[in-house]
Amino acid sequence: MSGNTVQAIQEAGVVGAGGAGFPTHVKLSSKAECVIINGAECEPLLRVDQQLMKDRAKDLHQGLTHIMDAVGASRGVIALKAKYSEAIKELMATKGDSRVEIFQMGDFYPAGDEQVMVQEVTGRSVPEAGIPLQVNCIVNNVETVLNVADALAGLPVVDTWLTVTGKVSKPFTAKVPIGTSIRYVLAMAGVQENPGLAVIEGGPMMGKLIPDWDTPVTKTTKGLIVLPVEHALIRMRQANIDIFLRKARSLCMQCARCSELCPRNLLGHRIKPHRTMRSMAYARNDMAAVKSALLCSECGACEYACPMDLSPRQINKRIKAELGKAGIKYQGDGSDPKAANNKDDRKIPVKRLIIRLGLKDYDQPAPVQEIPLTNKVKINLRQHVGIPCQPLVQEGDLVQRGQVIGEIPAGKLGARVHASIDGIVREQKNDSILIEATE
Repeated sequence: MSGNTVQAIQEAGVVGAGGAGFPTHVKLSSKAECVIINGAECEPLLRVDQQLMKDRAKDLHQGLTHIMDAVGASRGVIALKAKYSEAIKELMATKGDSRVEIFQMGDFYPAGDEQVMVQEVTGRSVPEAGIPLQVNCIVNNVETVLNVADALAGLPVVDTWLTVTGKVSKPFTAKVPIGTSIRYVLAMAGVQENPGLAVIEGGPMMGKLIPDWDTPVTKTTKGLIVLPVEHALIRMRQANIDIFLRKARSLCMQCARCSELCPRNLLGHRIKPHRTMRSMAYARNDMAAVKSALLCSECGACEYACPMDLSPRQINKRIKAELGKAGIKYQGDGSDPKAANNKDDRKIPVKRLIIRLGLKDYDQPAPVQEIPLTNKVKINLRQHVGIPCQPLVQEGDLVQRGQVIGEIPAGKLGARVHASIDGIVREQKNDSILIEATE
């Protein structure tokens, strides 16, 4: 059965819906003792995962048990925040497999970091620069597990669920065909492009700025946050790295608060952002501190911690890019990390984080609603970790929703893509396929 499950997942093009898009069929080709569904949704303002857990609780259980059987797991955990009471109620009411448990977490950031979650659920810290599989765990996002359940029913990944929020009149959560333009989705929230607004794709902490509103929605799009261009979160993303370096040299007072609140440091990893800042600011030859930037998850907790509004995260990001170009990887010593005894005292309360980020006015419900289907989609041929798909269609071809239009060559890492609407292929490029609905 496990082989059939993995094959069905591969055919459906399932990838990690809440992160970088790692192909799920590859992830589930391993064996693990514990499968964890990441339902923490710790990024402020986003609502999609908690709503999916409430509305599709039965399907979530089915997807989880399929994954557990595929990897030989004896324990399945749905980890979510205790405040998601409606979701917990539905999950408890539909739970049938005795191997599955509901794990309730506190309302802190970053509860959704998979390594933080593994430590919370199992008490084990993932090794430095490692993955949960090294402690016999596999972690999957809520929508990923639902897509697994759909794949076993013969349904490919053609839609994604996302929350639209921020400076919009009526925030909402909706199912959107993959390839729909961000411009179209925002228009459904009454937002038109203008010089005074900017859009973050993802959460306010780790999401990226979208300079082009015609960018298409992908399998990994989970949120669109509209903010005024003068908002601190937008200015932070628009700032040049040289600005961060200059501020580090002139303002960093080595208080070490960034290190004290760093989630990976609290897991026992040898990352000390304040040491990295010191090394970069004063050109000290502290290679251990510089290389430790490779352990950074880029969660941004250091920015919350810094009393001088500095960004060790951006410095680490720059270092990671440079070390990556040089082919330098972090080399741990294989030791078992020991989490800090006071880690629970240093968790960042989400309510306080929202205020610190200047988002209190935007912390509003985003009820599920249907939006009209778009008549045009642009399907990116790379929506996943790995190589781009090879197109299987040409300009002028008629395609149907759910039809495979991009395939991964045998033996290569990636995930196939499907048409998300019925229509005709208007344009086929090396990186995308444009489909327009026919009347």
